[in-house]
Amino acid sequence: MDPYDSDSSGLEDAGDYTETGVLLGYASTEATDDTISHLGGWPTWLDESHPPPGDLAKCKVCNNPMLLLLQLNGDLPEHFPEEERRLYLFGCPKKTCNRKPGSVRALRGIKKFKVESSKQPGKNNSQSESPKTTTATTTTTTAKPDLGSALFGSGSSGLTSNANPFSSSSSSTSQNNPFAPLPSASTLAAKPPQNPVSNLSESFASKVRVSSPAPEPVAAGPVLPWPAQSDFPSPYAEYHLDAEYETLSRPSTPTIPTNMTIENMETEDSSKGGASDTKDTFESSLDKSFLRFSTRLGHNPEQVLRYEFRGTPLLYSDTDAVAKIFPSSQQTTTARARFPRCESCGSERVFELQLVPHAIAVLEDGREGIGLGKDDAGMEWGTIILGVCAADCGASEGSQVGWREEWVGVQWEETK
Repeated sequence: MDPYDSDSSGLEDAGDYTETGVLLGYASTEATDDTISHLGGWPTWLDESHPPPGDLAKCKVCNNPMLLLLQLNGDLPEHFPEEERRLYLFGCPKKTCNRKPGSVRALRGIKKFKVESSKQPGKNNSQSESPKTTTATTTTTTAKPDLGSALFGSGSSGLTSNANPFSSSSSSTSQNNPFAPLPSASTLAAKPPQNPVSNLSESFASKVRVSSPAPEPVAAGPVLPWPAQSDFPSPYAEYHLDAEYETLSRPSTPTIPTNMTIENMETEDSSKGGASDTKDTFESSLDKSFLRFSTRLGHNPEQVLRYEFRGTPLLYSDTDAVAKIFPSSQQTTTARARFPRCESCGSERVFELQLVPHAIAVLEDGREGIGLGKDDAGMEWGTIILGVCAADCGASEGSQVGWREEWVGVQWEETK
């Protein structure tokens, strides 16, 4: 199989290898510049006085608190310049909940930058203010931060197709990494704005909502508090995240000595088939997406996370319900994934990241005998895909912090 056969964008030829627009995350026991993003451990909030509603902490199958799989700094100053973003993936460790919808959940938190109140008509104000404008206390007109180091805090070579949320490359000129620290605290590289627009996130959301169906009403009710740590099972060990752009090595071509000849080893009776027929039969019996998935991950086997905002995930299988959401390779490249729309604002959803199987090995390392005992099952997923609201809705009027549950698609391991 062609090692470069992929749904990912932004291939860049670099001689013996090809660099893509996908940012890969790696687990590290060493601290990185990014103090927010990590695998396992306990979650931290944008504002500790405003945690998410407590019902979002619970498995939809057993109604018990879940364990944190991933916390990611999701700042995207090029797309949402007035907001801090964080992304969270939680999973239930109970064996009875495995492979059931709702046993893995995703949250997105946003925090608006504080703004100075504008001068109110009819009121005296000794300070000189523009009467019809509000000014963000934190500006975004300074040099764009490096997305990679913000997300994972590691340096890597820049790529012009996608800013790496984990790398410290300053030459990246594309989308910002959601893991990166705030613009004022990060060196994350971001794609230069081609058409600067004031209040970008609001104007984008407004345009999307024009053609979006009205959101379903949300029942009002008391907000449950986030559970205490003592209510959760023992957490997975916490690992820092480092990042680099994905590189695909070119297959080497063997050299044949000049004094050697190659003979055709096919059988005399070609009608009975040969080695090539056996290979074709074997591959045709396997899931083509799984072959592509395993081959692609084989180039960088230590990766735990793949990040590409508005990109395309690498599917583990092409036969389950999650695969039906994404256009097949036979369709045009302009075909869009059919994510469910945001339940809160009606906007479309887009791909942002996925966890891959090496994350399981990292999180479960040394966990034997910890947590739920015989009821604590090992994770059995092939990949976890996160789709987020393209309008980044969240904070309601008058509120600085907002929480939304996002779409998560789990492709489970194949069972015999």
